[in-house]
Amino acid sequence: MRFRPCIDLHDGKVKQIVGSTLVADDPAQLRTNFVAAASPSWFADLYKKDKLSGGHIVMLGPGNEDAAAEALAVWPGGMQIGGGIDSTNAAVWLEKGASHVIVTSWVFRDGQIDENRLDRLLLETGKERLVLDLSCRRLGDDYFIVTDRWQKFTEATITAETLAELAGYCDEFLIHAADVEGKCSGIEIDLVRRLGQFSPVPTTYAGGIRHLEDMELIDRLGNSRLDATIGSALDIFGGSSIKYTDAVDFHRNNQ
Repeated sequence: MRFRPCIDLHDGKVKQIVGSTLVADDPAQLRTNFVAAASPSWFADLYKKDKLSGGHIVMLGPGNEDAAAEALAVWPGGMQIGGGIDSTNAAVWLEKGASHVIVTSWVFRDGQIDENRLDRLLLETGKERLVLDLSCRRLGDDYFIVTDRWQKFTEATITAETLAELAGYCDEFLIHAADVEGKCSGIEIDLVRRLGQFSPVPTTYAGGIRHLEDMELIDRLGNSRLDATIGSALDIFGGSSIKYTDAVDFHRNNQ
């Protein structure tokens, strides 16, 4: 199991935001846990020094392109990037130094997986440099993939069939449990179990992690097949329950 670091960008700054409050047309609802004084490049350099490859930079809305490019330039090939990526700009971000591009909203149309769009993406990235973001929210007994800053429900659910179909297009999955993202309230146990059982490609889980025991729980319930990212609980993001250095030690001890 790997600890995958993150750089979440909002208005050009590194922030930790409660995912369920990312309502595009109502900024007043936005709940921010942390705004970093340090630059995006500072975080990228930190992860580079600690050899934490495979983390992700996520651009939460417009106005983050320069900040993202700054972070990628520090560690070419070291981090993935997502947020507003489609077939017209995917290759550009790979040229800027991203190891992979992360795509979600653009591969869905009217709530359905759009295979034509996926095919167009593959022409730009190749399967080996594409990550599909299948972040989801619970509705009843199912986890539905959500798009557009996690506000719109698609008709696709996290099932063995869906994961097998989409794995044919990409190298990895990134999956935020959007209902608990940024809340440090504990992980989505049922989702972790399903991912550990069904995911056929490397998968990074995010959402609700509050202490290192949650990382151990993800490893156990996920059948040692999942990686995880930690946000608001980390001290480098203003948290008090997990020291970044302890997360790095956890990563090294689990390799």
